[in-house]
Amino acid sequence: MGVHHKFEAPISVRESPAGLVGRLAVDEPEFQLRMADALDEAEKWLQDCANSAPEPRIAALTGHLAAAGGKRLRPLLVLLGAEFGEPWRDGVTQAAVIVELVHISSLHHDDVMDRADTRHGVPSVHARWGERAAVLSGDWLLARAAQLAADLGAEAVHLNAQTAGRLVSGQLRELTGPAPGEDPVAHYFQVTAGKTAALLSMSLGIGAVQAAAPASYVAALTEYGEQLGIAFQIADDLLDLASPAEVTGKEQGKDLLAGVPSLPVLLARSGEDTGDRELRALLEAGPTSDPAAHRRALELFRRSPATAGAEALMHERLDRARTALEVLPDLPARRALAVLCDFVAHRTA
Repeated sequence: MGVHHKFEAPISVRESPAGLVGRLAVDEPEFQLRMADALDEAEKWLQDCANSAPEPRIAALTGHLAAAGGKRLRPLLVLLGAEFGEPWRDGVTQAAVIVELVHISSLHHDDVMDRADTRHGVPSVHARWGERAAVLSGDWLLARAAQLAADLGAEAVHLNAQTAGRLVSGQLRELTGPAPGEDPVAHYFQVTAGKTAALLSMSLGIGAVQAAAPASYVAALTEYGEQLGIAFQIADDLLDLASPAEVTGKEQGKDLLAGVPSLPVLLARSGEDTGDRELRALLEAGPTSDPAAHRRALELFRRSPATAGAEALMHERLDRARTALEVLPDLPARRALAVLCDFVAHRTA
C-alpha cells in the first residue's frame, strides 16, 4: 500500500485546467506555475490545431468540443511525465496537443455510439450536426494528431498508432460484448484498458519519451497510467450510480438506463449474495426504463455488496499505480501523480 496524500473536496467535472493543477501541487508554487504556463501554451496550440481545418464550416465541427473546454487531464499528464527527463525539450508541448486531439476525436465517436446529446455542457457534435459529420470530424482530428506525431519521430508515431488501435479495439469489444463463455468481468477490464487506460498511459509515456527520460521511468509512468485509467473508469461507474448531475455532468444512473454493463452491474449480476436478489431481478429485466424500477435499483446499489466490490477493485488498481511510482525520483511531479490517485479515490466518497 502506498502513502496516501491529503486531498480535500473532490474535483468537479467542470474544474478548469488551472484549478486542477492547483489541487495537485498546492505546496509547490514554482512547479504549479510552470505547469499552468505549459498548459496555457498547449491550450493555445490545441485551439489552433482544432480550428485549422481548410474550410470554416468544417472548422466549426472540429473546433466545437475543443472550445467547450475541459480539465485537460491528458495534456497535464504529458507535462508531468516530461518532468522526469528534460521538460524544456522541443516536442513536449506538441505531445500534449497530440493526446488531447486524440481524446477529443474519441469523444466525437463515443457520442455517436452512445447517442449523447451533450458533452462538456454544450450540444454534442452528433446532436448538432449529425452522425456522419461527427464521425468524419473525429477522423479529421485523429489525422491531425497523426500529422503532429510524425513531426516528432518514429517513437511518437508508434505510440500514437498503438493507442489509436487500442481505443478502437476497446470500443469494438464493448459493441460486440463478451464472447460465448467469456467472463463478463474480464471482458469489462479489456474494454476499459482500451477505451480509458490506453490514452492516459500514452500521455505519460509520450511526455517522458519527448523529454528523454530514462527507459525505466518511461515504463513506470506508462504502468501508472494504465492502472490509473482503469481505476478512473471504475470511479465513473460508481459515480453514475451514486452522484447527482451537478457532480458528474450527466443524469444519475444514465448508464443503468442505457443498459451499459458497468462494473457494479456486472458484479451484481454474477453475485450470489441473497441480499442482492431483488437487484439481480431488476437487472435481468434489462435497462431500467421504468422510473420506479430505476429509482429502486439506484437505492439497492447504495448498499449492495457489488458496489463495495467495485470500490475494492478500484482501490486495488490505485495501489498498483502508487507502487509504479516508487521507481521514480522524489520530484514534485511524482507527488502530484500520487495526489491524483487520491483524487480518483475521493471522487466516489
